[in-house]
Amino acid sequence: MNIWIAVAVTAVGCYAVKLIGLLVPAGVLERPVVRRLAALLPVALLAALTAQQTFAEGTTPLLDAKAAGLAAAAVALMLRAPFLVVVAAAVVVTAGLRALTG
Repeated sequence: MNIWIAVAVTAVGCYAVKLIGLLVPAGVLERPVVRRLAALLPVALLAALTAQQTFAEGTTPLLDAKAAGLAAAAVALMLRAPFLVVVAAAVVVTAGLRALTG
């Protein structure tokens, strides 16, 4: 039963956030600071999610093949490789290390 309470609370919370967003005056949304934050927030959230998924398993820190794959992707990005090459580099390094280490 606790799961359904959590689902209901989450649904109400999501609705409230959406409603608050609709009630914000347009003048507030046109401010340069708000525009800048709105542009950077998704990038920050994606970076945090990537770091958490790469360097942790549950609550314990972890360095494994995923970290090496992320490092390979970062190197490919620094070399200005196309997106598919970046993804392929990460996949190849991660799979290769997992095959070698079991």
